[in-house]
Amino acid sequence: MKNEDSSLKPSMPEIEKKLLERIQKSGTSLRIMHVCGTHERTIAKYGLRSVLPENIEVISGPGCPVCVTPEKDVDIAIALAKSGATVVTFGDMMRVPGSAESLLDAKAEGTDVRMVYSIDDAVALANKKPELEVVFFGIGFETTVPANAAALLRNPPENFSLLASQKQTPPAIELLASDTVVDAFIAPGHVATIIGTKPFEHLAEKGFPVVVSGFEARDILLGINLLLTQTEQGVARVDNGYPRAVKPEGNPIALKMMNEVFETSESEWRGIGNIENSGLVLRQEYEEKDASKKYEDFYSASLAEIKAKAEKKDKKRCICAAILTGKAKPSQCPNFGKDCTPKNPAGPCMVSQEGMCYNWFRYSREGGSRFA
Repeated sequence: MKNEDSSLKPSMPEIEKKLLERIQKSGTSLRIMHVCGTHERTIAKYGLRSVLPENIEVISGPGCPVCVTPEKDVDIAIALAKSGATVVTFGDMMRVPGSAESLLDAKAEGTDVRMVYSIDDAVALANKKPELEVVFFGIGFETTVPANAAALLRNPPENFSLLASQKQTPPAIELLASDTVVDAFIAPGHVATIIGTKPFEHLAEKGFPVVVSGFEARDILLGINLLLTQTEQGVARVDNGYPRAVKPEGNPIALKMMNEVFETSESEWRGIGNIENSGLVLRQEYEEKDASKKYEDFYSASLAEIKAKAEKKDKKRCICAAILTGKAKPSQCPNFGKDCTPKNPAGPCMVSQEGMCYNWFRYSREGGSRFA
């Protein structure tokens, strides 16, 4: 093997082969849920499900931030754009359906909606164009929150504000642990680089083996092995399978910035509902940068029009809710690959490269079959 970052290929490298042999020899039944869109992409891309024995099942949870952003937040972003604001966000977020349409649809109607790669791009636009009211639609888990906090701590211009739809992962996983038939969890490595491994210890205390995993194919196979070992030993703990990037305490600097700018709140997850302590909202000291409050009177009429339009719309039946909670596979959706494709997504799970439906569509109808 040439280096640390080489991936699983059709000519399976020796380390991956040994990890897989250990998994295939185990007779332990294990239903594992991961909660990371990048994990799903790796699993599907390299056909890992097709080489796992029948007694080992890996299902996907709500690990795609685009997928869990609720319709109401998308609607507010669209209402802001239709009311004259310049709404900027990540490329995938532009295509996520709201209750009646997407930001990309609104852009096609002539509103000022733009794609950026980071919140810093949005701040730069506000500085360059003081005549614009720039709203950054910030979505995502703990991984993206520090950058948003840092931008606000640097005192952005008055014409810049944030429409925040930020989520915290552990509360959602704990909810799924009590609502879904799962034996163990692969925790998201991206998130753990920020929050560390300790927030996942509540799951272990409830009897669920947990492993924080990286994103290479070998990382996933290592994670499954670590979970098998815990199960066979009759223990439940949090194993760090990604020590090259994750520390138990996480990133103290990033956490300090997050806590300075944001506070915990209840939050709606698309397809799941409201989850207590799973959201992050701006603290009172930063409310003047909260677009949902700053421009509430400004966009209320447009929002009412969007809601009225949604009531008349004949929506395609989408089972993203069941897919996000591990209760259904994408191939069980009546729209999958027909009325719902990456070019024409009926639901958010088909939009992003981290979405389960997107990856199943791209790599196979059963989540990857390269080694089948």
